[in-house]
Amino acid sequence: MRFFIADDDRAVRSILKQIIEDEDLGEVAGEAEDGCDLEGHVLNLQQIDILFVDLLMPLRDGIETVRHLYGAFSGKIIMISQVESKEMIGEAYSLGIEYYIHKPINRIEILNVIQKVKERIELERSIHDIQSSLNRLVSLGSGRKNGFREKSIQETGEFLLSELGIVGESGSQDLLAILQYLFDDEQTSLYEKDFPPLKQIFHQIAEQKLGPAASPVEINREIKASEQRIRRAVSHSLNHFASLGLTDFSNPRFESYASRFFDFTVISKKMKELQKDSAAALPSARVNTKKFIQVFFLEAKRLSESAGKRG
Repeated sequence: MRFFIADDDRAVRSILKQIIEDEDLGEVAGEAEDGCDLEGHVLNLQQIDILFVDLLMPLRDGIETVRHLYGAFSGKIIMISQVESKEMIGEAYSLGIEYYIHKPINRIEILNVIQKVKERIELERSIHDIQSSLNRLVSLGSGRKNGFREKSIQETGEFLLSELGIVGESGSQDLLAILQYLFDDEQTSLYEKDFPPLKQIFHQIAEQKLGPAASPVEINREIKASEQRIRRAVSHSLNHFASLGLTDFSNPRFESYASRFFDFTVISKKMKELQKDSAAALPSARVNTKKFIQVFFLEAKRLSESAGKRG
């Protein structure tokens, strides 16, 4: 990630830069003392992902700066200020900022917000890459090409399971079946409908596994079993990344996948659980199975497309 900091207080700029660099969150590519020094096209040329902008600056304040950058700057904006006016905060959000952070700077809050914005950026990029690759797939549209893609999506799915630490879990086969179903479903829907509900996904997977002769009772039994297997696999993956984070917060797998597949607060809570002598001392961290499946599909598609480009 590439950051830019606009604040008339040199101490604030220094603190933010130190936090970003100490935590290996990315590179601070530039600084400015006032909003009048910022231009959207210049920030884009610098490939800025996240812009920190102070609300109160002498020549062009944060609100006017965000308004000036609207439509020109393609990155995300985080506003910082001592001001607690609900009207001003509301106006800032209406102009498209991602988060509003109150001064004085709190290290934990900064890290939490950056992780959330980073996760959103990565997810948006994955979705964009997938949409581009799917559009190209439609234009190519041959049966042979689809056959290659189906094989490729399974291969990238298996690679992801390994990266997520759950390749040997019983729920891994359910996740691969869901991955293939979502891929096939997307081909027939022309990519214009929303992500299917989990209930529909599990029902379709159960029907495919048991065959047309299966009774409703058997299908419902398989749905419940599949849900349990996947929940256990997702929980195992959460434990895997929490352990990685405790051992080495800069571990490449932890940095690459933890914030994509799990909310930062869930990862943090699980890490605290693992640090306790007794896990019962804290309520168990709850995982979002739907988000995990969505990101698993999007990431597999992105990796599949990348492999296709290299091929």
